[in-house]
Amino acid sequence: MNNPMKKKVYDFINNNPIFIKFIYGLIILNVVALILQSYEELRVSYSDFFNSFELFSVIVFTIEYVLRLWTSDLDPSYKGNSFQKRIKFIFSKFGLIDLFAILPFYLPFIFPFDLRILRILRLFRLLRIFKLGRYSKSLKTISSVLKETRSELSITLFIAFILLVLSSTLMYYFENDVQPEKFASIGHSFWWAVATLTTVGYGDVYPITGIGKILSAIIALIGIGFVALPTGIISSAFIEKIQKDRKENRICKCPNCGTEYKN
Repeated sequence: MNNPMKKKVYDFINNNPIFIKFIYGLIILNVVALILQSYEELRVSYSDFFNSFELFSVIVFTIEYVLRLWTSDLDPSYKGNSFQKRIKFIFSKFGLIDLFAILPFYLPFIFPFDLRILRILRLFRLLRIFKLGRYSKSLKTISSVLKETRSELSITLFIAFILLVLSSTLMYYFENDVQPEKFASIGHSFWWAVATLTTVGYGDVYPITGIGKILSAIIALIGIGFVALPTGIISSAFIEKIQKDRKENRICKCPNCGTEYKN
């Protein structure tokens, strides 16, 4: 038998537009605060404000996490009994994001950390931006598109990896004798291959032999088309997804009776 209070809480945290906008705005403010804290003068001058805002944010996100854990057995996407559903929520994508977004705040109270480790833990606050995936329709659409095109993208990335390994290996044998400090190993050459294939070309590492320059030119030309390939796959799927959603949500009205229905 379902608890009426639990059902109200579940509907509130998942469907109430005011609560959703509040959490959405709080996440954005957390990201802004994290950026502002990187400026030493602001961090020193407004340290009390930043600490208070962090405490407020952690309290809100902790309450949200506890409520989501408590009501997770009402989520129809989870199968099993109440305990199994809560375990599935804890290890779900958004469950882990919610947990890691607040965990760094509590860990120093439990375990003594070196200050350097503590600074690294604070970076986990940036994970709060991924909480937007639960509320943002745009992020949900992007996530859906990436899932639908994962097989095509996997093939593209696999071919890219083979091409990177092949080109970095060849460049190592072509350039190692004349530039042993820059092409000291295939691993060092891999950095050159990535910069060249993506057409970034930082210019810190480049070939000076004739055969090396020819290989570099070939890789650069391949990169022009190859980098555009996953972009085209994602763009095509994204446009198709938007058109599909618009078609499903299109409301038509009967000219005779005035009844509205989805077309």
